Amino acid sequence: EEAAEEGEEAVSEAPELDLEGSDAIPEDLPIDTRWEDVYAAPPSATPAAEERDLFERAHPGDSLQDHLLWQLNLAALPPLEHLIATVIIDAIDDSGMVATSVADIASSFDGRFDVSEAQVTEVLRRLQHFDPPGVAARTLAEALSLQLQQLDPETPWREEAIDLVEAHLDLLATKDFATLKRRTQFGEEELAQIAALIGELNPRPGAAYSAEPTLYVVPEVVVKKINGRWRVELNPDALPRLRINPSYAGLVKRADNSPDNVYLRDNLAEARWFLKCLQSRHDTLLRVATKIVEVQQDFLTHGEEAMKPLVLNDIAEAVEMHESTISRVTSRKYMHTPRGLFELKYFFSSHVSTSSGGEVSSTAIRALIRKLTAAEDPRKPLSDSKIAAILADQNIKVARRTVAKYRESISIPPSNMRKRLA
Repeated sequence: EEAAEEGEEAVSEAPELDLEGSDAIPEDLPIDTRWEDVYAAPPSATPAAEERDLFERAHPGDSLQDHLLWQLNLAALPPLEHLIATVIIDAIDDSGMVATSVADIASSFDGRFDVSEAQVTEVLRRLQHFDPPGVAARTLAEALSLQLQQLDPETPWREEAIDLVEAHLDLLATKDFATLKRRTQFGEEELAQIAALIGELNPRPGAAYSAEPTLYVVPEVVVKKINGRWRVELNPDALPRLRINPSYAGLVKRADNSPDNVYLRDNLAEARWFLKCLQSRHDTLLRVATKIVEVQQDFLTHGEEAMKPLVLNDIAEAVEMHESTISRVTSRKYMHTPRGLFELKYFFSSHVSTSSGGEVSSTAIRALIRKLTAAEDPRKPLSDSKIAAILADQNIKVARRTVAKYRESISIPPSNMRKRLA
């Protein structure tokens, strides 16, 4: 994708280059050319569709503040309350929480208006009924409570869940179910039902409005298994197909040393050099990708647990290039495989020694940790020390601190946070 963009940029700057397969309309058309000859068929979009497209481009998506202000304008509040609400909305962060205290909001009016903390609190309560549920809360407990209050009153365990998040959220967060049972008098099965209801809530009610747009990538490399062998190819759709523009090349008169001809000849030489560099880069990418696949065949067949240790220097030595070149070639480049789409850098991971004298990749260890924690008894989750002992039984000797580091890197909480009721 990056290469395609570079190719388009080169064509825009160098008229002696053509983008093969381009359907761009020439700037100069023959005098007898009719508009319908340029397009084989008239555009299919209706005027209404075109108008909708223009509207959507002009409004790529409301922010959380936009969404709240839209609801505020429909609420028809008195002028002063409307002003207070605007200030509160401005203080709401991307997660949907009010990041400023009621006292600070009240004092921000600085005597220009007679605004008390009670008035700010009253307006805040109004905003807390806006969409999305839980917005304008001041604490996590309040955000969860607001969402529960907006559920159907007939929802099972609704009232009990409200009491729990308002009074015992700290115990629920640490999964201290023994203390929860003593303080609430709920049985184990009841607590499990309440915890399940709370688990369906959104701790960051405004996050949906701050989400980054989805980015789509086109893989530069495609890997297939054909007749039992892995085949590595460059994806022609992701790479620019450039050629020398024959019209400009034909203008160059080799024996003519006039300034115009020298200028054209120099530009033509530069275009040829650019094409040569581009082809060299493609060849390098293919060589590097082929070597990666050669090393990581077990991963392609069996998954992450079979990922081999691989560092940039390993590939650099194999293809006889500098390590920095390998780093540059693999940056922001993607490979499509039967196991999914991966950035080339994903296939590199550090070496971890085994007790038998071999080596295993850090990626494989992370996969094993993920597998072990997924299969553990939720009542008695595995500690980092226990995971280290299990790995040692598989001849993978890693310290407890290393297990903790790898566990955190794949967003798995510690054992006390993973403990839950059956």
